[in-house]
Amino acid sequence: ATPLLVAHGKGFFEEQGIKAEKPVRLRSWAQVLEAFISGQVNAVHLLSPMTVWARFGSKAPAKVVAWNHTSGSGLSVLPHINSVKDLGGTTVAIPFWYSIHNVVLQILLRENGLVPVSKRTGKPAANEVNLVVMAPADMVPALASKQISGYIVAEPFNAASEVLGVGKMLRFTGDIWKNHPCCVICTNESYTRDKPEWTQKVTDAIVRAHVYASKSKAEVAKLISRDGKGYLPTPADVVEKAVTDYGPAYDQSGAIHHRDWKNGRIDFQPWPYPSATRLIVEHMNKTVVEGDTTFLKGLDPDFVAKDLVDYRFVKEAIGKNPDWLNDPSVDRTNPFDRQEVLSL
Repeated sequence: ATPLLVAHGKGFFEEQGIKAEKPVRLRSWAQVLEAFISGQVNAVHLLSPMTVWARFGSKAPAKVVAWNHTSGSGLSVLPHINSVKDLGGTTVAIPFWYSIHNVVLQILLRENGLVPVSKRTGKPAANEVNLVVMAPADMVPALASKQISGYIVAEPFNAASEVLGVGKMLRFTGDIWKNHPCCVICTNESYTRDKPEWTQKVTDAIVRAHVYASKSKAEVAKLISRDGKGYLPTPADVVEKAVTDYGPAYDQSGAIHHRDWKNGRIDFQPWPYPSATRLIVEHMNKTVVEGDTTFLKGLDPDFVAKDLVDYRFVKEAIGKNPDWLNDPSVDRTNPFDRQEVLSL
């Protein structure tokens, strides 16, 4: 949620004439979605596939106005696990069924001959990996106590397991799906329809925060940590590792396979590429999730890309902040389109 936190912490909302209360931290994605649906918050940081489920599965008036960050997630495992195949017969935690983490993890498992399952009781077979939903804050202690063999989640929880010595990074998700969206900025559709001025000002502040965060990762890490503004309960050294440490040691360990992609451990890019939304919808139909998934069956990826996202506000905002083009993931000759790349 860095762009939201930076926009608040650096006073960018106020500069737009928007009074913004301190962001509220909630422990689970279910709580975040409930806060959004019940109107307790005006702008919310949501997992990108979760917005698909919210709008088309739960019929919530959710509109995506910008991406929050790209990459910024990883698969952390116990120290003795050295390959994806080693996860067979074990349990791995995910933050939510409708998450980019669940999508990428299941791609990784299937490609390694493993079957993702959701079992409430019984031990998974040797070729199965049991998936459980767990609040991100509970993942590090669960790994430390060996209740799970690994977890896939956004930072800073991967960096935390490394710093504490309870786990290691097996793969970065941004090294599997190049510059994938992780989380997005979502608001109520009524704001985009009835309060376009307010929505534009909020989006302007957030896009400015994207540009600032891209240029000042170490400073921003301290700002959002418990040693700075205290948005996160995590110490500054862990947050700084989570946003800056993408060094050669990960090439040697195998966590990074695609150094030529030139992405970071986490990057901040606000434009919501339609190609990524389409790919999420396509892969959600192949992804094991609990609950009623009938809404996914007839969901057209092109329709979702047009209906879920309101591109007007972010397009105007990035026009005011042309430095977003300096992100290495952006093609200056064709900045609003891209081809999605998945490679193990």
